[in-house]
Amino acid sequence: MKVIIADDSRMIRNIIDKTISTIGCEAIHATNGREVLDLLGTRSEEVELILLDWNMPVLNGLDVLKSMQNNGQYQKIPVLMISTESEEDRIAQIMNAGAWGYLSKPFTPERLINTIRHTLEKKNAMKNT
Repeated sequence: MKVIIADDSRMIRNIIDKTISTIGCEAIHATNGREVLDLLGTRSEEVELILLDWNMPVLNGLDVLKSMQNNGQYQKIPVLMISTESEEDRIAQIMNAGAWGYLSKPFTPERLINTIRHTLEKKNAMKNT
């Protein structure tokens, strides 16, 4: 299963990559929101999930979510927003923009894996209805 990891921190991308590889995920790295949209333009059919940092250069995570909502093909790809933001109104903003879930940095590997599994179960349940 291919997962886009979008974060401007190489260290964070590598930590997430190592963690998700333990559950059979193959990471595609992006350093900013523009790269995410470019990857979706060429590889959206193979991407099962996007782990998206909120605060990135060029195009932030919220802007990526809004762009994805304007493209019917991209709306089917679950997005988990990852950020140091923890204010309820900010979290509500990204959930209203189309995120399937939210992880606050820092998070444990177990929390990341459990959140991914829960999101994919939700996605599969929606396919079957």
